[in-house]
Amino acid sequence: MRWGLIGASTIAEEHMIGALRAAGQEIAAVQSGSADRARDYASKHGIPLAQSDLQALLAEPGITAVYISSTNEKHHAQALAAIRAGKHVLCEKPLAMTVAEAADMVRAAEEAGLVFATNHHLRCSGSHRAVRDLIASGRIGRVLSLRLFHAVHLPPHLQGWRIDNPDAGGGVIPDITVHDADVARFLLGEDPVTVVAQMSASGMGQGVEDSAMSVWTMPSGAMVLSHESFTHPFAGSGLEVHGTEGSIFATGVMTQRPAGEIALVTAQGREAVPYSPHNLYEQAVQDFVAAVEGRGRPAATGEDGVASLAVALAVREAARSGLRQTVNYGGAA
Repeated sequence: MRWGLIGASTIAEEHMIGALRAAGQEIAAVQSGSADRARDYASKHGIPLAQSDLQALLAEPGITAVYISSTNEKHHAQALAAIRAGKHVLCEKPLAMTVAEAADMVRAAEEAGLVFATNHHLRCSGSHRAVRDLIASGRIGRVLSLRLFHAVHLPPHLQGWRIDNPDAGGGVIPDITVHDADVARFLLGEDPVTVVAQMSASGMGQGVEDSAMSVWTMPSGAMVLSHESFTHPFAGSGLEVHGTEGSIFATGVMTQRPAGEIALVTAQGREAVPYSPHNLYEQAVQDFVAAVEGRGRPAATGEDGVASLAVALAVREAARSGLRQTVNYGGAA
C-alpha cells in the first residue's frame, strides 16, 4: 500500500518509517502544520511529497492508508478527515482527548467499511504475547493480581508538549497509563471496572502530572496495580502476574524494543521463558495490512484504543477527585 504520514513526528522517525518499509509498504507523503518541517522531514527520510495541508495529502492519488502521529488533540479531526477521504487509519494512542471523540472515530470507520487501528505497540511484542500465552494455558492457575511498573525518565527530545501542554494531551497518564491499560486488557482478556489513583507533578514540567499510581478492579476479582512516571531514571520497567499456581516475572519488557527477560515460577521451580525477538512496529504494520486485505484483524483495534483511553481518563479523574471511579467505556467495552 501507499501511505501518508499525518504528523512529522519523532515516533515515525525512530520506529514507524522503518517498520512500514520493512513490511513492504511505500511512504508517499508526509504532512505537518509547518511547511518547512514537512519539507525538511520529507527530505531527510526520502519521502517524495511534503504537505502542510491535510486535504492536499488526502487527495494525493494512490494513498490508501494513513498513519496519524500528531499531538493528541489533533487525532479526532484528522482521523475523521482521512475516513471521509476513504483511507484506512492507523492512529497513535491515545486516540483522542475524550472517549466520545474516540468512539466517534471508530464508528465513522466502521460505517465507511475501513480498517481503523490503534498503535498499541506493546501487545505486538513477543514478550507480551508469551506472557499472555502462559496465562491462557493455565500455567499460573487463576490470576490473582497484575503489577505493571512503567516508571521511566522521559528523554529530553521527547519532553516538549508531553510535560507542559494539557491542551495537546500532555501528561504521563495519556502517554503511559493508556499503554498499561491496554497491556492489562491484552494479558487478562477483561476490562477494568473501577479505579482509585493518585498523581503528582515533581517539577519536570508544568500544568500536567508526571507520575501516577493506581489500582484497578477487574470483573474476575483480580487486582491490577499500575505505576507510571516520566521522572524515574533507574526504576526499570516490567510486569508481574501472580496466580494460584504460579507467578510470571517479566523485567525490562515495557519498551519499544524486543528486550527483557521472562521467568515462570511454580512449585516445580523457576524457568526462563523464551519469546520471539521480532520488531514490535513491524508486527503492528503486518497485522494492519493483513486486516486491510481481509486476513485477520489489527493487533489493537479502534475499540481497544477507546477502552485504553477510558481507563486512563478514569485514572486521571480518580486522582483529581480522590474518589473511586467507575470506568466509562461509552458502550465500547
